[in-house]
Amino acid sequence: MSADELRAEIVRLREALIRAEWQIAEMEERADVDSMLDVLNRRGFERELGRALAFVKRYGTPAALMFVDLDGFKSVNDQHGHAAGDALLRAVAGDLVRNLRASDVVGRLGGDEFGAILWNAQPPQAAAKARSLELTVEKVALSYNGATLGCGASAGVVALDPALTPVQMIGAADKAMYTRKRERRG
Repeated sequence: MSADELRAEIVRLREALIRAEWQIAEMEERADVDSMLDVLNRRGFERELGRALAFVKRYGTPAALMFVDLDGFKSVNDQHGHAAGDALLRAVAGDLVRNLRASDVVGRLGGDEFGAILWNAQPPQAAAKARSLELTVEKVALSYNGATLGCGASAGVVALDPALTPVQMIGAADKAMYTRKRERRG
C-alpha cells in the first residue's frame, strides 16, 4: 500500500471506530430501559439507586425510595389479555412519570411493580406523594376494545439509607408497600 492508501485506511478505520462507539453507547442505554414503558428497567434503576445512595452518603441530601405495586392488575391480564395489560401498564407508567419531578427517577422493577427515587424529599413529603400517586393510578380509565381498564396501587416509602445496598433498599421499600397494602384493605 502507498502512503496515501494507508492514510485513507486510517481515516476509514477511525470513522468506523467512532460509529461503533456510538452504537455501543446506544445499546448500553437501551439495556437499562424497559422498551415497552420507556422508563428504567430494574438493572438501570438499581444502578441509579446506587448513585443516589452514594450522593446521600456524601452530601446528606434527603431522598426517598417509593415502591408501587398495582392492585387488581392480574385480573386485567386474565380477563382482557396481556396486550390489554401492556396498554394499562403504559398508561400507568406515563402517569407516574408525569406526576413526579423531572429530577426524580422512575423504573419498572417487575411485572406490575415500579420504583421511584424522590430527591430532596423527607419521609412525610414522600408519603404524601405516594398517597397522591395511589389516587392518580386509581383514576386511570383506559378504553380498550370496548372495555374500560383500570387498577389501584399501593405505594410504600422509605428514606434512603446509605448504609444499605440498592437491593436492600428495594426490599425495605417493598416491605413498606406491603404494610400500606394491608392498611388499604383495612
